Amino acid sequence: MTLQTTDIRQNPTPDFIEQLRKRFPVESEVDAVLTRKMQNRAARQEPYTPVTLDQLVEGTRKLLNNNVKGDFSLQKPRWLSGGASMLQMAFELHWHGRNGDEERQVTPMVLRMSPMEPVVETSFLREAEIVNLVKKEGLMPVPDCYWIDETGEFLLYPAIVYGFVTGVAKPTAIPSTQVTGVGLNFGPELREKLAPQALQQIADLHRYDASNIDITGFDKIEAGSNASVIREINWWQRVWEEDRGEEEPLIQVAANWLKRHAPVVDHISILHNDLRSGNFLFDEDKAKITAWLDWELVSLGDRHQDLGWLLSYQFGHFAECGEVYLASGLMPTDEFLKAYEQATGLPVDKNRLQYYNVLNTWKAAIIVMGTGYRVCKGSKSHQDVVVSWLSAIGYLVMEGLRNSLEEAMA
Repeated sequence: MTLQTTDIRQNPTPDFIEQLRKRFPVESEVDAVLTRKMQNRAARQEPYTPVTLDQLVEGTRKLLNNNVKGDFSLQKPRWLSGGASMLQMAFELHWHGRNGDEERQVTPMVLRMSPMEPVVETSFLREAEIVNLVKKEGLMPVPDCYWIDETGEFLLYPAIVYGFVTGVAKPTAIPSTQVTGVGLNFGPELREKLAPQALQQIADLHRYDASNIDITGFDKIEAGSNASVIREINWWQRVWEEDRGEEEPLIQVAANWLKRHAPVVDHISILHNDLRSGNFLFDEDKAKITAWLDWELVSLGDRHQDLGWLLSYQFGHFAECGEVYLASGLMPTDEFLKAYEQATGLPVDKNRLQYYNVLNTWKAAIIVMGTGYRVCKGSKSHQDVVVSWLSAIGYLVMEGLRNSLEEAMA
């Protein structure tokens, strides 16, 4: 006789969901997103089925009907590659502008929709609010952000609509088989022009005082406390307990260390949380950055968290001389940090960089060992090959976590 056991994470009960909410207090919007993820998982036991272009068009028309003033026409829909775990559709919107009182115009747009379960469950509300703020304040070039379907009311799953931005994420000479952003080499001439732009734009983003912004998707945080860091740790501990398969003691060891050593945040910055080469577009002919993309992980907190990720070894490479390592393929690490301090007027603390290197690696381990595994097991994404690959490299990421934690504890 075979004993049948129920996977509580694959079939979460209301009690299990509530227990996790109480164990790991997070920001209100993050709580809403994670709770909805688990409730949907319980309700949607069927595997992912391919979404057709016609379904995307139909859902987008419903979203537009709810938001666009005046008559409009959605034309030239087509699949758009890229976007990691998101489904993307490019289209033209023929309309009379946001207020419906302008001359009829044509605006290229992009719909980004989650699969049934993405590798990272995030809030389109938070993303839209920050992108609009960054645009308004002129902190760095970003696409126009138009509308969100926060809960999948109009489309099959949550979605966001952006304006289309021209540009490339990597030089066209690089083979398309290379993963964008991993060891990306711009070449000496292009690098010399892009690096100062990227640095200044990152500095402008981090220098902005985000402690007083009042937007729906973010709880209030203040400098002089480590409360935002603790909430960040709780967020990813909760994700781990929602998604994991087997226990991995190192995940808990790292969480304990991170909470004990959580630093005080001296300045509240807007954090992109995936700042690196490969996540900005540029005009190859003019060597000008046209837009920073992929804001789904955006948060408010310590600038060192963004810097630690940007400086991660996997995103850089050695310069042509073979002796100097270029952070994110842009400039030598020490040179970058010195120029960053000058541009922001904010100090870079090497101890905090080390702390956030552990935190960032820990989060990456949770994504690949926890959520990647869970999405694969439930067959919940169109990117099954990519997600399976993420799961397969899980123990390499765990080894990186062990090394970074040992270095920090030495």
